[in-house]
Amino acid sequence: MTNSIFFPTTSPSWPSRLSRLMLLVFLASLFPLQMLLGAEHHDLKSGTKFSGKQGEVLWIEVPVSHPQASVSGALFKRNIPFFQIADGKFAAIVGLDMQDPPGSHELTITIQSTDITEHLSYSIEIVKEKYSVQHLKLPKNKVDLDAKTLKRVRLEQQEMADAFHHIGTHPLWNGPFLEPTKGTITGRFGSRRVINGQHKRPHSGEDIAAPQGTPVLAINTGTVVAAVDHFFSGKGVIIDHGVGLFSMYFHLSEIDVQPGQTLKKGEALGKVGATGRATGPHLHWGVRLNGARVNPYALTALPLEN
Repeated sequence: MTNSIFFPTTSPSWPSRLSRLMLLVFLASLFPLQMLLGAEHHDLKSGTKFSGKQGEVLWIEVPVSHPQASVSGALFKRNIPFFQIADGKFAAIVGLDMQDPPGSHELTITIQSTDITEHLSYSIEIVKEKYSVQHLKLPKNKVDLDAKTLKRVRLEQQEMADAFHHIGTHPLWNGPFLEPTKGTITGRFGSRRVINGQHKRPHSGEDIAAPQGTPVLAINTGTVVAAVDHFFSGKGVIIDHGVGLFSMYFHLSEIDVQPGQTLKKGEALGKVGATGRATGPHLHWGVRLNGARVNPYALTALPLEN
């Protein structure tokens, strides 16, 4: 049996194809799982499955009766940190990667206290998303890289990996997530890209076309962990929002922040540009959640209170 709750998009700037899944789980045990919004509770019985599409985000709450307990989870060997949101209640945001294999998979949760350890698990049915195909034409030197450029790209890839290394135990963000700028969606999350006839990696973010110099805002409070100027992504900023959540802003014309700086939600971090491998002024907006590449608009759909 598959139970799922969808929240359709209401803003015209949000991708119409992105379903707004919010998961509600209630374990018939001492440690139930449940979702926000106070929706109907479901008992998790043998064989029960809950579904989510590739690239979506799930918010999961775990009521815990043990004092001074800690809660952690794992999905596809990705560590899922839970954080306390009230007395006796923990929560986590769980990302389903854009290429997680469709099918039934186990999310395990461990509740650890001084005198007891509880292990919980339930099944998530991952549904394959239908991604579009995008054909692009770019200058040959931006696609067929010489040895010097390839070496640079590999170093920059390692720099990006290092930026995602730190996983904080507490969220730095607070309340709903924002869209970083207004414009027209020109590159969809997950689209299969064919550049100069060559099949490339799927698009891991959303491209928002906007006039050169349009301000780009932090989608929520966090710490700047990197300000870069890379071959492919151009000038960019990466923000750490805590508990394994990072937001990325690329192809900027200007960067107005520095690594280590704390940004508040809605604070400007730079301006829209066309640096790096870009066909025109736009913002590439990406999100990594505990290693999973998720659609950034999935964050804006979470029903979080201010």
